[in-house]
Amino acid sequence: MSGNGSAGNVLAALASFFIPGLGQLLQGRLLKAVFFFILAAILWIVWLGWLIHLWSILDAAKFNR
Repeated sequence: MSGNGSAGNVLAALASFFIPGLGQLLQGRLLKAVFFFILAAILWIVWLGWLIHLWSILDAAKFNR
């Protein structure tokens, strides 16, 4: 069973908490994982990376197959 609140999504959200995009990578979404990782890295330079980091966590948690 997959969907909001599933164990896989919770694990993916936790992974994205530590590294933006890692949760998407665990879910098999390579392009989205690279997008979040690069965007967060660029925006951390101007102190807005936390927004992308949070978006990455929420996206991983709400993923529905």
